[in-house]
Order: sequence, then structure tokens, then C-alpha cells
Amino acid sequence: MATRKTQKAPILVTGAAGFIGFHTATRLLERGEQVIGLDNLNDYYDVRLKKARLAKLKAFKSFSFTKLDLANRAGMKKLFAKQPIRRVVHLAAQAGVRYSLVNPHAYTDSNIEGFLNILEGCRHTKVEHLVYASSSSVYGGNTQMPFSIHDNVDHPVSLYAASKKANELMAHCYAHLYRIPCTGLRFFTVYGPWGRPDMALFIFTKAILEGKPIEVYNHGKMRRDFTYVDDIVEGVIRTLDHTATPNPAWSGGKPDPGTSSAPARIYNIGNHQPVELLQFIEVLEQALGKKAVKKLLPIQPGDVPATYADVEDLTRDVGFAPATSIEDGIGRFVKWYREFYKK
Repeated sequence: MATRKTQKAPILVTGAAGFIGFHTATRLLERGEQVIGLDNLNDYYDVRLKKARLAKLKAFKSFSFTKLDLANRAGMKKLFAKQPIRRVVHLAAQAGVRYSLVNPHAYTDSNIEGFLNILEGCRHTKVEHLVYASSSSVYGGNTQMPFSIHDNVDHPVSLYAASKKANELMAHCYAHLYRIPCTGLRFFTVYGPWGRPDMALFIFTKAILEGKPIEVYNHGKMRRDFTYVDDIVEGVIRTLDHTATPNPAWSGGKPDPGTSSAPARIYNIGNHQPVELLQFIEVLEQALGKKAVKKLLPIQPGDVPATYADVEDLTRDVGFAPATSIEDGIGRFVKWYREFYKK
């Protein structure tokens, strides 16, 4: 008599209605995983976009959704206690560098309190692996390029960056004390279809199509390691499947920031090909078939002039490095934008 295949316990994806969370949850569902999506559907940007992403996820029978704020301690405790959760992909956070200058408490509520609730849930239910989003922002005042996970990152230049660095420290603490495997992923300027309306590509596309001027900071001399969302998701999935392990060579005498004697790891996920903002705008103009009216401005507080990812460790450990060109990536974004907004 044939035995019925045992269904694996679900994977929790936080921020499932968000940009990266939506794409990650979709990939996991497509490969047959059961996914619990969590999001608070806040109004940091257009909730209609979040609900449209969510509607696509709800088309999968193996997807269930919980509307919950990460900072709700009792609610988070109940979520983890309700059913076994095998792994956690933590992508929910209060994002944005500039917003952290005007609304700092949103960052401590979500990125500090909320992350602690995730760690406590993982600790008490003994999850197999926690993969969480960090950011290239943690490199802050560093100017040595490319940014390496083996470099010290103690000079953040925004509260957002400081909150992400705090996440890495908190995760390390739980990996050390409770042996919870934790992997932090430093994302580098993510873009693509279903993107966030507060990100440059979205803002520029909307303004150019409406014939409005775009604000170009640092006089367009910013260099960013623009990384296409599918490459980010591939990195997330591969690291999720590659459970963090201790580095046997780690030494307290010469501590390596990127690894540990605990099951804690850090990786960069970036295209490792920085592009100047003016070139990025040029590619967008070509994709839209329309020129931008540029308003050149100085660099903003909290911004860094350049980002550039060293992805050597990611490539060595999981056999992957992002490689989507901005021509392909921007073209796909513009196609999605025109279809979604009927422009």
C-alpha cells in the first residue's frame, strides 16, 4: 500500500506583501513549499500595490496570510505557537534611508522590537534556519571598494543602517546562545517589477512619463550596485537551503566580522558592477522612449556616494552571483509598470 507523502512544515515569509517578500514567497510556492505570509500592510507606500501583490500570492493553495505587526509581541508569540514553522525568511522591515531622518521611531518599532520577536519565535520553536534581510547601508562611512563582509562596519550614517547592523548583532547573539542558524543578507539597491514606489527607478519612471522633472542627487555622480530582484531572490533561496554553520577557523584573537564560531553568517547580494546614476537614467530614458528633465541636487544626509558588493563568499558557498544587466532589468520593470498602471 502506498504511503502518503508527509507535508513539510511551512516556511514563514515576513513582509510577504512587500517587494522582495512577494517575489520570494512566489518562488517558494512555485517550488511546492507551504508558505505563511506575514505583513502589517502599513501605509508607508500605496497599500493598493501591496494588496495587488497579495492577491497573486493568494492564488496559491499552499499560501496562507496573517495580517500582523512585527512589534505585536503577543501576536507574534501566538503565530509561532499555532503551528510548526520549519524556516523563516524575514524580509519585513521599515525601509528607506531618508524616511529614517523624519520618523526614527518607526525603525526601532519594526526593525528592533519586531526583529527581537522573530528571534524569540525562532528560539522557542527551534526553527531550522533564519534568513533575514540586512542592507548595503551598514557599510556607512566605509570607502574601501568593493564592500566586503570581512570589513568592519561600525560607522553607519543613518538610523536605518544602524537598525540593520543591530539586526546582525542580535542574530549573532541568538546563534551563539541558542545555536539557531542565522544568515544575514546585505541587499544592494534592489529594483524590478512590483518595486517600491519610494525607490529611484519607480519615482523616475512615474515623473518622466508625466513630463515632470526628476531630482538627481549628488549631481548624478552617485554610483550604485543596482541588483535585479530575481537575482536577489535566487540568493535568498540558495542561502535558505544552505543552513548557516560555524566557521571552524574563526578566532577571537583576530575576529572575522563575516563569520563566527556560532552558526551565523553574513553575505552580500549585489550585482558587483556599480553604475553611475546618470547612466541608469539614460538606460531608463531609452526603455521609456522619453527624455528626463533633470534637477541636479547635492547629496542628501544619510546617503553614501557609492556602493559596490564583493560577492566572493556568496559565490563560493552557494554557487551563485547576480548578473542581470541594467538594460534587461530596467526593460522588464518598464514593461511591468506600463501594464500595471496602464501608461
